[in-house]
Formats: sequence, C-alpha cells, structure tokens
Amino acid sequence: MSARATTIAQGFSQKLLKEMYDRSLTNEVVNRDYEGEINGVGSKLNILNFDRISQKNYTGADLGSPDSLTENNATLTIDQYKSFYWKEKTLDNWLSYIKNPHPTVIAQKADERNKNMDQFVFGLYADVGAGNRVGTDVYDATTITIDLTTGAFTIAGGTPATSAWVGRGIKAVGHTKWYRVKTVTNTTTGFIEDDEDDIATHYSGAAIAGQLYRVEATTAVSVTTANLLNKVALLKQKLDLAESYGYNSVPDSGRYMIVPPEFETTLIQATGIALHIESVYAELVKKGYIGTLQGFNIFKSNRLTGDNTSGYRVLAGHPLWCTFAEKLLAADIEEDLVQNFGSAYKDLFVYGAKVADPRRHFAAEGFWTFA
Repeated sequence: MSARATTIAQGFSQKLLKEMYDRSLTNEVVNRDYEGEINGVGSKLNILNFDRISQKNYTGADLGSPDSLTENNATLTIDQYKSFYWKEKTLDNWLSYIKNPHPTVIAQKADERNKNMDQFVFGLYADVGAGNRVGTDVYDATTITIDLTTGAFTIAGGTPATSAWVGRGIKAVGHTKWYRVKTVTNTTTGFIEDDEDDIATHYSGAAIAGQLYRVEATTAVSVTTANLLNKVALLKQKLDLAESYGYNSVPDSGRYMIVPPEFETTLIQATGIALHIESVYAELVKKGYIGTLQGFNIFKSNRLTGDNTSGYRVLAGHPLWCTFAEKLLAADIEEDLVQNFGSAYKDLFVYGAKVADPRRHFAAEGFWTFA
C-alpha cells in the first residue's frame, strides 16, 4: 500500500503548444517580376539586358565610330528543392490524447518553410555590390600593385591579406570604380576582378603601381548609441550614390533595412531618435516593423546571417535588388501506409533567387556588432 496522494491526478489540454516563429520578411526584400515566366518554363530563365550607350558631343563633323549594342545574360535558377514528409498512424491517434494533429503540423510546416526562405534570401549578402558595405575597412599607409591583364595584386607590407578579403570590394588610387577581391594566395598576393557574376571573370581596370588602396568591411564595426545614425546614413549614402558610379539609380521609395534585435536595443537608448509608426503601417508591425529611419523601413528579424560576436550581415536596400521565384510542385499528397495503418503526407516546394549584375548596387550591407 502507498500513502494517499502518491497517484497524482493528471489532465491533458486539448490545445497543442504551437511552435512560434518570426513573421516572414521575404516579400519585403525581393521582387517577383519573372516568377510567372520561370514557373511556366522550368528551372532556368535567362534575363537579358543591354549595356548603356553613351551620349557624345556633336561638332558638325562626321560622327565617329558607333557604339555596339552588347547584351548581358542573368540566369534566374530554381535550385532550392525542399520537401516535408511525415506520417500519422491510426493507432497513435487512437492511443494519444491528441486525436487530430494534422492542422497543427500543417501550420508549423508553413512557418518553417517561410523561416528557411528568409534565411536563404538574407544569406545573399555576398551579392551586394562592391563598395556598398559599411564595416571596418583595411586602409593604412601600405601600397598595392595590380597587373593590367590578370588582376594579380601584390601589397607591400602593412595589413596582411586574409580569406576575409575574398568577395569584398577593393579600390586603389587610380581606380574609377570598385572591384572585388577574387582570391587571396597568401598574406601579400592574390587576384581582383570586376564585380560581375553574369559574365566570365575578368579585370578591366588600369594597371596600378604602388598606390594606396582600401578593402571594404573585412571585419565588423561596433555600432553604438553614439554612432548608430552615422552608420545608417552611410548605408543610405551608398544607395544614393549608385548612379554616380555608373550603376542603375536606386529608387528613394520602398527602401528597407533588416536588422537584428540588438539594433533596436541600441536604437531606443540613443538620444535624439524618435520613431513614429503611422497607422497605415500597423499591419507591418506584425512582421517586425519598428519604424522608418532615414528613408528605410526598418524590420527586426532573428534570421540574418551572423551574430553579435563575429558580426551581423545587416541588409539595406530596395526590393528590385533581388528577383525571387517559388513554386509548389506537389501539395500535401496523402498516401496510405502500405504495411501499417494510417497516412503519410508529403509535398515538394522549389525556389531560387538572382541578383543580376545591374542590380547589385540596389542593396548595401552593414557588417556590424552592437555594443
């Protein structure tokens, strides 16, 4: 025999504890201009554009050589293939207090998919145009020499080249635009290339002989209450100056910034900053919208690449930066468990994204930590 109250009465709620997720922000960051076309064709869609032609002075004399029309080919590829597959057994449902788990699983599946798409899109920070990053740059009294034909570089002492340079923008005295670091061979040598992905790698810049240089945002910069406005202003300036470097002009309206929670904590402690949310944006608050700052709609998310130790990859830009397409190929197919009782469910979902070369400067990256 055992003392009374050894057997404790238990009850089970009929309501399941739901998995909770941030709201998806993919639709705030991308455009779907070609989604219908790629869904009708298949996994790849070639998107063409012409290089700009230049206006020339006319003096009354015969015109010189005409510009040739040259086209670029950006390929939007559906290359993310994702599926869910789970089973619901008849005996399990009968034995369990929860008789119908299906609606809860379906809702969790959708939220999980949205989270993964956000992380995929935010992970495209490497496709931000060269020169459009705000972090801690390499720029000291050392010099660089760059070969005209191959883009091979050699630096003379100073800050050693590391793998953190790869993919980052580089600009030397004598350059009229930013290029990017292609590879780093060792601490003093490597190769640079034009900031283009839609054509074969090449270096079109001038030969550089012993000039000062800058490599952008190789390490994170600490954002504090004192410098937060300055860092946001620098990202805005990157977008505003795009046309001055020969790129497409970035529209002023519709710009976004995706920030981690630490940004909001720093923001509300800074003096002289007051964010007001107009009633028209009330629905966006559900997506993590925290207000407008310097022309950016600011959204908070836990899905950015990085952390507060190595640095967050904060994204600021315009939705025209990234073209996105998705398609549900097979939706919740139900099949009998042949050697058992119950049902299995599965689906197939595919998506992909492309940042075309002419649109690389429609976004800027803040490589930031927060104090």
